[in-house]
Amino acid sequence: MLALGAAAEIRPAPQQFLQEIAVASECPAGWPKGRVQLLDAAPGQPVRAFAAGRWHSLEGEGSVVASLTPGSADEFCLAAAEGGRLRLAVPWKEVVHVLRRGSRIWVATPSAVWASAESGFVALGGIGRVHQIAVGSEDSVHLASSQGLFRRVGGEWQPVEVTDDLGRAWGRCEALGIAFDTEDRLWLATRGGVGCRSKGRWHFYEGKDGLPWNDFTGLAAGTEGDVWFGTRLGAIRYDGKEWHYRQGRRWLPHDEVLQVAVEGGTAWFATAAGVGRIERRPMTLAEKAAYYEDEIARHIRRTPLGYVAEAPLRRAGDRSTADPQDSDNDGLWTAMYGAGECFAYAATKDEKAKARARQAFEALRFLQKVTQGGSHAPPKGFVARTIRSTDGPDPNDGRLEADRREQRRDALWKVYEPRWPKSADGRWYWKSDTSSDELDGHFFFYPLYHDFCADTDAERDRVREVVRDLADHLLAHDYCLVDHDGRPTRWGVFGPRQLNHDPNWWPERGLNSLSLLSYLAAAGHVTGDPKYAAASRDLVDRHGYAQNAMYPKVQHGPGSGNQSDDEMAFMCFYGLLRNSTDEALKARMRYAFFRYWANEAPELNPFFNFAYAAHNLEAQVENPWGAFPLRPWGAWQEESMAALRGFSLDRLDWAHRNSHRLDLRLLPLVGSVDLYEARRGGRGCRADGRVLPVENRHFNHWNTDPWRLDYGGTGGELASGTVFLLPYYLGLYHGFIERP
Repeated sequence: MLALGAAAEIRPAPQQFLQEIAVASECPAGWPKGRVQLLDAAPGQPVRAFAAGRWHSLEGEGSVVASLTPGSADEFCLAAAEGGRLRLAVPWKEVVHVLRRGSRIWVATPSAVWASAESGFVALGGIGRVHQIAVGSEDSVHLASSQGLFRRVGGEWQPVEVTDDLGRAWGRCEALGIAFDTEDRLWLATRGGVGCRSKGRWHFYEGKDGLPWNDFTGLAAGTEGDVWFGTRLGAIRYDGKEWHYRQGRRWLPHDEVLQVAVEGGTAWFATAAGVGRIERRPMTLAEKAAYYEDEIARHIRRTPLGYVAEAPLRRAGDRSTADPQDSDNDGLWTAMYGAGECFAYAATKDEKAKARARQAFEALRFLQKVTQGGSHAPPKGFVARTIRSTDGPDPNDGRLEADRREQRRDALWKVYEPRWPKSADGRWYWKSDTSSDELDGHFFFYPLYHDFCADTDAERDRVREVVRDLADHLLAHDYCLVDHDGRPTRWGVFGPRQLNHDPNWWPERGLNSLSLLSYLAAAGHVTGDPKYAAASRDLVDRHGYAQNAMYPKVQHGPGSGNQSDDEMAFMCFYGLLRNSTDEALKARMRYAFFRYWANEAPELNPFFNFAYAAHNLEAQVENPWGAFPLRPWGAWQEESMAALRGFSLDRLDWAHRNSHRLDLRLLPLVGSVDLYEARRGGRGCRADGRVLPVENRHFNHWNTDPWRLDYGGTGGELASGTVFLLPYYLGLYHGFIERP
């Protein structure tokens, strides 16, 4: 295992970055709520929004600064630079664009353009249907219209030749938007793509170049060389290197963006349902982690023991109405959260992280203790999936029939009662039929807590007790997790009799072999008892478990696996390589880990990348043809950091749409069999084969299919920040991220 400083040639990634913070779903009081017609960004002044005949200042409480009678034919009115008002003899409903440059103002309607002068406004006429105006250096006025791109020369509008290096003409039929950036480059938005003229030469961007969408409504230049584009389905930012798509209620009040304005680095959006704003605020990853930790503490922790999963909301979008409920895998999710806190304490010695890890340990330990002593007690060491208070409804009501229906779909599904036994003290229902997911989480967490956070002999003894009881349960029952009915749980089968000889279990052979080897390594590491290493060696020598684990899942290339299994595999690989003392086994597992990571690398998962690099950054494999490095390739560290920085502070389950995008390609059909959870519709990736950035997806845990293009959701559930916290703290501990 790599120690803290072992990755010397890897430069720790900096903590500080620019965090995007959106105001979309809950606009401040006084901001317009309906369709917004215009934005007016005057330097040094609050941005104004024009809606239903009224100007609204988008500062403070959004006071109305100018008013017209809605529905009338009153002249258009706007604020002058000196604080007065200017009027233009056109109906306010017809104005499509207001542009300020210095002390001058340009106003456009669909048929004409006006420019401010000392005596008022001067009419400049128009060509076709006017969409947007732009003014460059020396007041060179350009116009984007239904007939193309034009420039004002000698009192007339003259067409601008827009031709690329291949001789293709762009924007000849229709120019949808234009703007000059801070370097006086002219940007042009068309249905064919985006063009940029710099030093007299045009460069063009299409879907193959990363442009996400092309139904433009306008654009605006930022202050740092970036450009924002409004579309009828979201907004786009180009930062000079990459294109960033912002769509859905996470980012915007409405997907129809009528106009964009940028002031002081903040992008403002006039939409069909109010004003949106995306600010880029300096933040550190440590501050982001603190934000998620606070949100978990206030809204997500469940029961006095503090289980961490997700929380449905009583009212969509309102975190104060969070109502945490049990999940099928509370043990797994709480273990992954707790593992992150162990890494946090090991890296920073922050006592708050240690306290959170201790709370996770007590919650997980209770899942083992609560199953004992009642009228339906399983063998010692059995762990529950989760718990519910008996003050609530009985979760067994209607469960038997639901199990019978499930058995018709899954022949191995268990039908028995009760699925939710009561604890010995009668205070809790505990959920039985525990799966391998939970065991993977428990055995991933306990050695970390033992090594990093259990700082007294008494505390370490408590960790040894729960690990020994769980491991001995498996040893005593032919490596199966046996429930209160005396039979193995549906997914708790790890023994060679089933994995190697029962056709029903061959799909699980590789992963469950890996899991069991990691469990035994964890038990041996924590307890110091050599019987667990002996059991592991027996499984390797007599039952081929190392060979089984070389191929944890049958996969057919990127996107063909089951994400829950992938999440479990990475925890097991990490734990096995960290805790085992069997160097021959570890050598084989390092190569198996390499093969697994190679399939998952396009998913840009920071937890997967850091867990893999922690063990294989300097490793190599030797075979009859030589020695070969197992170092992760490509920009794994940069891609991991991009994901951590890209996570929105808003963890509500807002929907995302991506299947229409120009920069994506569908994932090809893999094999002839419909693999488990390998959906055939709506799965794809970017042109470079990588999945969509986290900014364009929503998922509660790392077990969600990242190849999906569209995601449902209404803002009615708050997910925890564990998907950020675990890889962040893991990367911090292993030196991939600089210390706070």
